Amino acid sequence: MQSTITERGQTVVPAQIRKMFHLSPADRLEWLVDGDSIRVLPVPADPVLAFRGQGAGGAVKRLLAQRRTDAKLENRR
Repeated sequence: MQSTITERGQTVVPAQIRKMFHLSPADRLEWLVDGDSIRVLPVPADPVLAFRGQGAGGAVKRLLAQRRTDAKLENRR
């Protein structure tokens, strides 16, 4: 898919890509230079919400268990 850059530096995101990535007029895009190429990534409005549910789960339990272990090691010194 191709688009043209205007004199003002604007371009149009093709409709098929907008539909595929559920992009709307309020969404933002991040432009990354990757060697000799350019990558364009959609930026979620709320990055925390976007990553919710993506982890393995149980992070709080693992963190608290590690903190208890660290505390026990500190008390031995």
